[in-house]
Amino acid sequence: MTRRETYLDWNATAPLRPEAQAAMVAALARCGNASSVHDWGRAARHCVERARETVAGLVGAAPEGVVFVSGGTEANHLALLGSGRERILVSAIEHGSVLQAAPGAERIAVDRDGIVDLARLEAQLAADPRSALVSVMLANNETGIVQPVADIARLAHARGALFHCDAVQAAGKVPFTDDEIGADLISLSAHKLGGPPGIGALVVTGNAEVSAMIRGGGQERGRRAGSENLPGIAGFAAAAEAALAGIAEYARIGRLRDALEAAALGAAPRAVVIGAGMRRLPNTSALALPGAPAETQIIALDLDGVMVSAGAACSSGKVGPSHVLEAMEVPPDIAAGTIRISLGWTTDAADIAHFLDAWTALARRLAQPRPARAA
Repeated sequence: MTRRETYLDWNATAPLRPEAQAAMVAALARCGNASSVHDWGRAARHCVERARETVAGLVGAAPEGVVFVSGGTEANHLALLGSGRERILVSAIEHGSVLQAAPGAERIAVDRDGIVDLARLEAQLAADPRSALVSVMLANNETGIVQPVADIARLAHARGALFHCDAVQAAGKVPFTDDEIGADLISLSAHKLGGPPGIGALVVTGNAEVSAMIRGGGQERGRRAGSENLPGIAGFAAAAEAALAGIAEYARIGRLRDALEAAALGAAPRAVVIGAGMRRLPNTSALALPGAPAETQIIALDLDGVMVSAGAACSSGKVGPSHVLEAMEVPPDIAAGTIRISLGWTTDAADIAHFLDAWTALARRLAQPRPARAA
């Protein structure tokens, strides 16, 4: 009998969309460097520039602001390290690729709901007149909680600071434009949208500018050297177009997520949903089972064919304390028992039922008193 497998780790990476695969296969059949002036090179350049327009459309930005890079991590590094600002302020719940890009950055506190403390941010900006960059993600990759980024942008701009927004998890799941969020720099990653890994973009808007970290050939308007990854860029654009066209599907996904949480809380009253009642990505649930280590839950679920994670999936397979939950002052026993369940466009009711069957069985086993050992 074939084992049923249910993938609920879409925030780590999404399956490759058929549209992206087809675009990549077509691009792989091409020969031509986008920097060459001959016919094949011009054809490659046309493909890159058409993709640039599509990716820009995902966030309502101008195509000339799209800088193709190797992924969200490089986009974040280019934003923070290439901005030339004397001060960098990052929220305490940012992805590791932001926190580690500028380990000496000033931290912006969040409240117990995981929302940036706007009053403290304003005070931090006012305390030092040096040029600054503020970096706050649009939606958290672990909890799905959405930040008031337009308000953050207004505070930053009032003090002459740039605002960088890591929109890697939010893009393609919730609609937004650059004008709405007010960001000067926006990070995107293809594989979260159903594109290939190894390709992303930093979108530079308005009067913002960045200096290249990788230098050499002068590609990407001098902001990122190296021959463009034509198949990756083509796959990224196809995935972005499909994601934007199908974004309304996330209303259905949100209802599935809500049903999952309601059923889990009904089956295990001691369970906790992190960020319940907050505005969250419709596909993301941070579900805690106090007293049941996240690693135990992940292994048990995997044995039943259900794939989830604990926090970010970018920590070399490690399951450890979450800096996000720590910043939110989540009690240690709840934080230690928190798993992340993330849904996607192919998730259906059967997938939710499979998870609930496996998880509730585990919760009941763990709730049973252990027999006393013989003396």
